[in-house]
Formats: sequence, C-alpha cells, structure tokens
Amino acid sequence: MDLLQSIFTDYTLRTVTLGTGLIGLISGALGCFAFLRRQSLLGDTISHAALPGVVLAFMLTGSRAPIVLVIGAAISGWLATVLIINIVRHTRIKEDSALGLALSVFFGIGIVLLTIVNRSPNASKAGLNNFLFGQAAALVQRDVVTIAIIGLIVFGLMVFFWKELKLLTFDSEFAASLDFNTRRLELILMSMIVFAIVIGLQTVGVILMSAMIVAPAAAARQWTDKLELMVLIAAFFGALSGMTGAVISSLGTGLSTGPVIVLVMTAVAALSLLFAPARGIVWTNINMRRKGRRLRQSLVLADLYELAVAHGDPFHQHTIEALEAMRPFDGSVRYALEALVDSGFVSKTGLEWGLTQAGIDAVHAQQNKT
Repeated sequence: MDLLQSIFTDYTLRTVTLGTGLIGLISGALGCFAFLRRQSLLGDTISHAALPGVVLAFMLTGSRAPIVLVIGAAISGWLATVLIINIVRHTRIKEDSALGLALSVFFGIGIVLLTIVNRSPNASKAGLNNFLFGQAAALVQRDVVTIAIIGLIVFGLMVFFWKELKLLTFDSEFAASLDFNTRRLELILMSMIVFAIVIGLQTVGVILMSAMIVAPAAAARQWTDKLELMVLIAAFFGALSGMTGAVISSLGTGLSTGPVIVLVMTAVAALSLLFAPARGIVWTNINMRRKGRRLRQSLVLADLYELAVAHGDPFHQHTIEALEAMRPFDGSVRYALEALVDSGFVSKTGLEWGLTQAGIDAVHAQQNKT
C-alpha cells in the first residue's frame, strides 16, 4: 500500500514509472509491425544506429538537453533506415544482411565518436555513456511530456495510415498492385519505429532497446490472430512491463531500471509462449494429447465394429487381446476402451468388450463424415 501511494507522491518514482510506461506502450504497439514483417532485428539496428546521432548532436551543439539528443538520434536512425531500404532495393543483399551491416557500421561510428568525446576535457560530456545502457532515474517531467507528445504523433500516424500499414505488413506485393506507394509507406513505418526507439534510449539504452520492440509483440502474438488486438495487447504488455520494471528497480539498491524492464518483458513473453490459449506450448501439448486420445478412441471403436461385423453381430464382444492384435504397436488400447466405457460407447462383460447402440451410432457418424 505504501508503494502504491509513493507512486503518486514521490516525484522521481512517479516520473520514471509514467515515462517507462509510455515508452513501453509506444514501442510495444509499433513493434507488432516489425515482428509480423520478420524485421525483429530492425529495433536492434535502429537503436544502435542512433548512437552516432546522439554523440554528433552533442558535439555540434555542446548541449545534453534530451530534446537535442533525441533529434540527433532520430536523424541518425532515420538515415540508417533509408540506407537499409536502398541497399535492399538496389543490390542483391538480403534484408537481414542489410540490417546487420547498418547496425555494425553505425554503432562502430558511434563508439569511435563517443571515445573521442570522452577523451576531451569538456565537462558537459558527462552522461553520454548513459545512452549505452540507459538511466531511467534521470527522467524529469519535461522528458515525460516530450515522450507523450511524440507518442501522440506516432499513434496519430498509425491510425491515419492503418489500412495501408496493415496491407503493407501482410501483402506488400498486393499493395503495390493497388497503386499504393509501398516505398513511401515503408519509410513512414520505419520512421515511426525510429521515433519509438529513440525516445526510449535515455531510459533503456542502445543495448537493450531492441527488447522493447520485440518482446511485447512476440508475447501479444501468442494471444490473438487479429492485428488490432495484437497491437492493443502488445501496447498493454509494454506499458505494464515498463511500469513494473520501474517499480521493482526502486525497491532495491543498485538495480538499473532498463535491465529490470527487459527482464520483466522477457518474463511476460515466456509466460505467453508457455500458457497462451491455442498457441502456448503447454496448451498446445495438452490439445495434442487430447486429440491423440480421441483419435485412438475412434480407431479402437472402428476396430470393435469391424470385428463385430465379421461375426455377424454388431454387439458381439471381444477380448482385449484381439483388439491389441489389430494394433500391435499401440499400447494404449486398454485406456481407450476404458474411456469409451465412460462415454457409453462400449460395454464390458467380464474380460470382453463390445459396442453399445451409442457406439454403433458413433461409428456410423464417423463413416458418413469420411
């Protein structure tokens, strides 16, 4: 209760929680498009490509104001996306290779520039290294307002171009056949993802920001097959992870907010992969076992009917050995028979098993389906 109260009364905790929640909300929603287009490396590439923009913005202006550094990061990340698009369109290099090339080149330039700045006597350089791993505690109310404004712009663009972006995501060739400018749409989408990433660099950092894009989308995909719901769920998971990670990091000394947020997101993704209905590993295995049991029961029911017809009596009973002889490699005949007895399809007299009228009707229904 005291913790909940401190979220509203403590300025630092309130600011960090709100800021990380907004970042998770924005990055989670936009990450769905990158995830569905199999561009999960895009978030990693843009976040690393933003580093030289951050350092150059500082070198040119001498200012560490968040808005200045964010603009520099956005320009650098946007240039990286333009480079990737042109490499894929005008060369034989595949997209994953282009993403890896842009990541290594831009990040290498950023590290070189950061090394130069760190060796300079300029006292105002302090804090630039925080963009590598993030420093959420440095968030102030002005930063949260900036994040909210950028988020509104990004969501406004997403709503305005929703149909076009949806078509581009699932069938870009069909979109081109309808005379949509796919190059412009792709640039708009990547630019939105750039802004979603750069606003989170100060909090999560260059190294971990890709998880903010991929993890919520991967988790949301397990819960739905509809893009609209996936975007909403991913936004919720991102916001929940950001706020929960901020609160958890405030409980312990020496816990960095960015890594804790990523760990929370990883936990959400892992739980979704395991327990989400229809797609979760656990439920998938349970459903497969249920289908396997039903199949074995159907086969044993058919075998009983076949033996009974061979004896000229549909209610003729047989020993389990006779049924097992028809399926020598299936050791679950007894379990199937017991389940069929519970269902009322088979009756047991002593050591012999036979069909009931309901079982005969079930066999006829199976035969009519096939």
